[in-house]
Amino acid sequence: MRQSLLLLACVLAFSAFAQAQGLVEVSIVSSLDQTEQPALSYAPKSDTSVPLLVLLHTWSGNYKQKGHIEVALKECQERGWALIHPNFRGPNWTPDACGSSLAVQDIIDAVNWMKQHHKIDDKRIYLTGVSGGGHMSMLMAGKHPEIWAGVSAWVGISDLSAWHIETKKAGRNYSQHIEKAVGGVPGVSAAIDEQLRQRSPLTFLGKAKGLPIDLNAGIHDGHTGSVPISHTLRAFNLLAETNGQPKKALSEQDIQSMTKTQIVPNDLKFVSQAEKRQHAVLFRRQAGPVRVIIFEGGHEGDLPTAIRWLARQSR
Repeated sequence: MRQSLLLLACVLAFSAFAQAQGLVEVSIVSSLDQTEQPALSYAPKSDTSVPLLVLLHTWSGNYKQKGHIEVALKECQERGWALIHPNFRGPNWTPDACGSSLAVQDIIDAVNWMKQHHKIDDKRIYLTGVSGGGHMSMLMAGKHPEIWAGVSAWVGISDLSAWHIETKKAGRNYSQHIEKAVGGVPGVSAAIDEQLRQRSPLTFLGKAKGLPIDLNAGIHDGHTGSVPISHTLRAFNLLAETNGQPKKALSEQDIQSMTKTQIVPNDLKFVSQAEKRQHAVLFRRQAGPVRVIIFEGGHEGDLPTAIRWLARQSR
């Protein structure tokens, strides 16, 4: 009884917060299974089309996750942008979540819902997320590059099979989440391995040629945090090749060295600060429309920086 009352109090408190901030809870019918999927939305009063920011929740979060939504909303209100914060099947420990076809379609449906109900600029639809939201941002960039003007992914997972091994070795329960999502342990069956492949950004990022993508990771992640920076660096390597610049890819030796030692080699260090950010930039490299940044930090994001970069992108 007490737990039920606490849960109800939390729900009511969040609803009051959302209303006070101008967020509206909406229900969007999935075009795949016709279920009603929740989201938080905001749209400014405008006679002209406005940019849309799609904000994705973290691995264990849902559309009511506090933290990033407040920052994103403030940025959107100041810029005159619209905002949608979809649930995409909630935390990533069920088969319907974790990059499933249903979760992917929920994000597309959320974009289409905003376009149907508000004046949205098709050429300025942006996507961003941290951690599990970084994973899903990269996956959506690869699966549906035609939607986005820019994608900014922070400390995301690019290979679920590799992350299963890494988190299991580190004693983190994310490996169990993955098993629940895909139906078992990697390597046990071809069906499970195919599920992992279909839910991993590295499978699809080769289709994101020409799409501006901003990849960010904290140098200490995987040590103080849960996602090694190798996930971000290998995603960048694939995108560099996809965009015809294979020479910009990092060597496997450099990837393993930075991931293990938490140190950027002297010959790769970024020596000037070109933009205002919450964290110092240790490494930065550009390959066509794609950039990768390793910053001084751990498993964390910087939404104002992400949004400033997104604001410079247009289809």
